[in-house]
Amino acid sequence: MPDRLSALDASFLYMDQPTTPMHVGSVSIFRKPRSGFDYDGLLELISSRIGLVPRYRQKIREVPGRMARPVWIDDVDFDVTYHVRRSALPPPGTERALCDLVARLMSRPLDHTRPLWEMYLVDGLSGGRVALVTKTHQAMVDGVASIDIGQVVLDDTAAGREWSTAPGRPTADEEWVARREPSSWRLIYDAVSENVSRPGNAVEAARDAVRDAADTVTKVAGVAGGLFSAVRTAVRPAPVSPLNVPISTQRRFAMTRTDLEDYRAVRRAHGGTINDVVLAVIAGALRNWLLSRGATVSPTTTMRAMVPLSVRGDAETTGSIAGAGLLGNQIASFLVDLPVGEPNAVLRMHHVAHAMREHRESGQSVGANALVRVGGFAPPTLHALGARAANGVARRLFNLVVSNVPGPQHPLYAAGAKMLEMYPVVPLAKGQSLAVGLTSYDGGVFYGFNADRDSMADVDELGELVTESLAELRATAPR
Repeated sequence: MPDRLSALDASFLYMDQPTTPMHVGSVSIFRKPRSGFDYDGLLELISSRIGLVPRYRQKIREVPGRMARPVWIDDVDFDVTYHVRRSALPPPGTERALCDLVARLMSRPLDHTRPLWEMYLVDGLSGGRVALVTKTHQAMVDGVASIDIGQVVLDDTAAGREWSTAPGRPTADEEWVARREPSSWRLIYDAVSENVSRPGNAVEAARDAVRDAADTVTKVAGVAGGLFSAVRTAVRPAPVSPLNVPISTQRRFAMTRTDLEDYRAVRRAHGGTINDVVLAVIAGALRNWLLSRGATVSPTTTMRAMVPLSVRGDAETTGSIAGAGLLGNQIASFLVDLPVGEPNAVLRMHHVAHAMREHRESGQSVGANALVRVGGFAPPTLHALGARAANGVARRLFNLVVSNVPGPQHPLYAAGAKMLEMYPVVPLAKGQSLAVGLTSYDGGVFYGFNADRDSMADVDELGELVTESLAELRATAPR
């Protein structure tokens, strides 16, 4: 019998709308090795390792009449060249041109008749660099057994290495033979059999078909292991903000790179955590962004951010992000009122640190303990889990999403090409024109700003304001 989508995964499938495509993305920039890094080499690499992510050769099939949730079936016509594509930037290959390309790619929904992922090799970036852009639907990220396609192409060394997996997982060299697609009658028979043996399933399927998908997500949030526990306690609506407007089908994207050591210096000077510094930096950037728009900013003005965090548990790291995975990782969600009205950078930092400390001490944020069992984690996977949290919570509770995922602090490689930078692309929720994702990697902190094209024409300025806000905080810490 084919695997059936969980209620949570099915809800993300139903939430996929023209203005809110439910895919999470990433942009990785590589330096070309002398041996080259071309499309044929990438195809060969993907083909040799896609066995590690069997879901990436499966597509979704609806059950007639929605008698049950959809199922995963093997794509008997799977064509890796359909999913792995190539593009090129016009000379001189600026990063602005790359951002424009990413925005166009992320605006387009995935093809639901095929496996729900795409990867683009983008050539022509200045300085002998290439970019790898990935798109993966959130229905594929179940939070327990997920490994992102972008993870399996990465190695700890330029020479590559042998992949090993947990017992029971597929191996890279395992021969794949697609199972025959089940008939509609078979799907109906399986659904009826399940409903007879478990009558609650029929009720759930009927509710899924008529109820708003966001309600479904909230109802079944328990399968994410407590991902939404912090948000359930929130009762106050989010402050009024220019970020919360009807959004279009098109996007803008911007990237900003910063130095991890600057955040560490601020933390040493003022206490708190690296994430506290990140949120204080974003609060300062949003403050100046509001002022640049002529908005009224009073000392009490706030913006509420939903902050899904990757939290390291007690277990020690047993492998790199490109290796066997991290044990002890958890996801915790926070609602944080960013003090954008506070003009003093240090006081903003203290406000944020105090709010985050209260969350942690109150126990309102409960980690997703099920994630401890994950056999391999990459930042795109964790950003996807954060995006699931954002879309599963009543959107009136927060103004924007800030997804911060720590990555490995050593270089990673794909087909011998060194990865220089990695930027997340967090999807927008309905009525929210900005989502901020950031990943720390090899001494850098890389921001990806995904924004609505119509209402956020100045998203590039916001990226510059993040750099200025960090510099303002850094100036308060001794050199």
